[in-house]
Amino acid sequence: MPFIRLLAAAFLFTLAATSVSAQPLPAGVTKVTSVEGITEYRLDNGLKVLLFPDRSKPTIVVNITYLVGSRNENYGETGMAHLLEHLVFKGTPKNPDIDQQFNQRGARTNGTTSTDRTNYFELFQANDENLKWALELEADRMVNSNIAKKDLDSEMTVVRNEYESGENSPIGVLFKRMQSVAYDWHSYSRSPIGNKSDIENVKIENLQAFYRTYYQPDNAVLLVAGAFDEAKALAIVAKAFGAIPKPARKLPDFWTVEPTQDGEREFTVRRKGDIQVVAVAYKVPSNLHLDSDGIAFANFILGDTPTGRMHKALVDTGKAAQVAGIPRLGVDPGLHVFAAAVKKGDPIEPVREEMIRILESFGATPPTKDEVERARVNYYNQIEKTFANPESFGVQLSEYIALGDWRLFFLSRDDLAKVTPEMIAKAAKAYYRRDNRTIGIFQPEDSPQRAEIPFAPTVAEVMKDFKATTVVSESEAFEPTQANIDARTKRFTIGGTKVALLSKKNRGETVNISIALRVGNEKALFGKRTAAQLAGAMLSRGTTKFSRQQLADEYDRLKISGRVGGPGTSLQTTKGNVEATLRLAVHVLREPSFPESEFEQLKKVTATSIQSQLSEPTARASDALSQHFNSYPRGDWRYALSLEEMLAAIQAAKLEDVKAFHRDFYGASVAEVAVVGDFDEARVTAVLKELFEGWNSRTPYERVETEYRPVAPATLTVDTPDKENAMWLAAHNVELRDDDPDYAAAFVANYILGGGAGLDSRLASRIRQKEGLSYGVGSDLSVGPVTRAGSWSAYAIAAPQNVAKVEAAFREELDRALKEGFTEAEVATAKSGILQMRAQNRAQDGTVAAAWVSNLELGRTFAFSKLTEDRIMALKAADVTAALRKYIDPAKATIVKAGDFSRKAVAK
Repeated sequence: MPFIRLLAAAFLFTLAATSVSAQPLPAGVTKVTSVEGITEYRLDNGLKVLLFPDRSKPTIVVNITYLVGSRNENYGETGMAHLLEHLVFKGTPKNPDIDQQFNQRGARTNGTTSTDRTNYFELFQANDENLKWALELEADRMVNSNIAKKDLDSEMTVVRNEYESGENSPIGVLFKRMQSVAYDWHSYSRSPIGNKSDIENVKIENLQAFYRTYYQPDNAVLLVAGAFDEAKALAIVAKAFGAIPKPARKLPDFWTVEPTQDGEREFTVRRKGDIQVVAVAYKVPSNLHLDSDGIAFANFILGDTPTGRMHKALVDTGKAAQVAGIPRLGVDPGLHVFAAAVKKGDPIEPVREEMIRILESFGATPPTKDEVERARVNYYNQIEKTFANPESFGVQLSEYIALGDWRLFFLSRDDLAKVTPEMIAKAAKAYYRRDNRTIGIFQPEDSPQRAEIPFAPTVAEVMKDFKATTVVSESEAFEPTQANIDARTKRFTIGGTKVALLSKKNRGETVNISIALRVGNEKALFGKRTAAQLAGAMLSRGTTKFSRQQLADEYDRLKISGRVGGPGTSLQTTKGNVEATLRLAVHVLREPSFPESEFEQLKKVTATSIQSQLSEPTARASDALSQHFNSYPRGDWRYALSLEEMLAAIQAAKLEDVKAFHRDFYGASVAEVAVVGDFDEARVTAVLKELFEGWNSRTPYERVETEYRPVAPATLTVDTPDKENAMWLAAHNVELRDDDPDYAAAFVANYILGGGAGLDSRLASRIRQKEGLSYGVGSDLSVGPVTRAGSWSAYAIAAPQNVAKVEAAFREELDRALKEGFTEAEVATAKSGILQMRAQNRAQDGTVAAAWVSNLELGRTFAFSKLTEDRIMALKAADVTAALRKYIDPAKATIVKAGDFSRKAVAK
């Protein structure tokens, strides 16, 4: 019985009105089973098809999972599954420019590779044409992807850049070494990113053979979730995928079994960095084994923050800054990793020994009923949140598909109720043992304490007693147009608090809440930036009614996602808990207790986090850029502290200053509240009046605005020794506001250049797609609603020795755009993508709630959003080109480069 910790949302969902149950199935299609609104079909060629209709959001997600991952790679081919994932985006003879198609439809898309599976998904606006396009595209690239040498030549360096980026992370490197040291023979010893030399040298013939073997209908599961007609979708699937013949080849067998570990192991990674990390790992059974549930519960009880045993023993006592538990389970026996972050300079040995003591004595000190119930509630909440959102559920179901049967999601959910303290203790005793530990060294011993890892049962054995259950709720088909949002939203004022309520039925009866308290003024806020930061972070660490742990339990009991973390707060809960959630949120905002022990712990955690960035290229580049554009005196609310200044300010912070900030500034004299989702409008209105009426701030509020100030360009280089990756930034200030007539044209210009068109943008097409110099490249236009203090920036991550090529390519592309302008086709594609993405955003209740808070402050409605879109739709190529030339000037840009530029390694 498996349990996978990637979970998120509710069992309640809405079935679409259309169904194929009463209609004849297309030729070559067989219905297999239905569970809670998901129906499985099988095509004659072996393809499994899962249809999950839901009308609560006007979006569709198409997700296809191939049962192939890094464990299927052979010697010299590590990273090949992930590299192939990249090449499948490079097109087919029929679809040569996939990225442009995604951009044109405003689709959110990605692919991911793990040890046991590879998946591809597209999330797009719901309509028959988009669905037909997505399904035909996936059918086409299943067997017709180019997998060409020219694409490998450019994409190899992109993937290598992704590998190098991961090498900058101390924790990432530590975990890769953990895998390789813990396993002797099994392919789980390899990270999916692969070995650098394999990435660089893999042959196109190997990739093509790998593709032909595993990218076939009998090795894939297709899932369609969202607002679609089931009969139409099945007909499209039958036609598009049914034409692919059933392969004659036989999939390879795997017979390697990892031998029982016969002694503790230890390794050390020595690299430049600013934080210490201790990790302890134990081999544990497959996710299909019954003991995996005990392992999952043990992970929460031991590794949770702030309730876990390791947190209490290590963080609360000041020995460590942070702790975590990370179960890495799969089809075959996996690893359960526990980690602790320790401040640089603090002793690490006591942490190591205390971790071992806590973990390996856990079986002899079984969890209490309260600990088990807290874990159970947490996991139920995660599952509910996943299942309530067809967009995320459709993608995350890939993990269960990889285990052999998608219904394992429901079995694992149902089995949560069966987990007992005894089951958890039994699993802990079996696997958290000295000779099964990866942290120690080999040591001869007469009586080794070995742990035998059992074989996984078959999926048929796991599923033999499973019985499907169905829970169905009603929702409405809400059209997220600006006019409909405005018409359906009730707006009113409570004292100084502006309120927007949008009540609508939805999947899972979810409710999103956004609260903004406007605090202070330029004079009063001088010198109080750090106190403000810490005051917000302390809110959920204890109140006059609840300790930090009790407050965390309240969040779980009320099914709250998010935390009250300052004057700006966003939360999600459910219909039955919305009133209690509002009361709890305001209580936390008004009555924090500021425990001194928690304050010292927060300072330590924050300082450790800042220290971890001191040698990172991305952080150092951003820091150098913000310092160059810093035009306000130190102490001013708008002053940008350097990393070193942040660290010093945190270390010097005093609790009395934090308390004083809360006392003097928090209040609802000027505030906005938005509630969007499935709730009773009258009852929520009454609660809001009770909570916000008469809650006044001591300090008058006046918005602190940043002024437009031109800054002279410069070229800055920051040395970050011993880092595989480098960061390149360019930026200059822009005098522009979001209601200016030519803002829409400037927005579209930046979108095409690098700010939203994904891999189809000018910068990404040149620097990533064509030349393979960077894994991440793009640009951003940041413009506000009140002053014209805007900015434009561009970025790229690259190997240090490639940064000069990145900058040259950037300048060439920008110069070409400025000289030649944009084409009508580019502008049309951009407009289509922008409008569809904005429509998708308005389908997200959390996004709508946050937008209402902003609109209330500015005196706007969603009509302003419609005006912006109308301006976008009216644009011609000449308008967009003119805006580019007016607002983006490479001669004004400051360039920042951070990396180890002494490296002489060979790179493209």
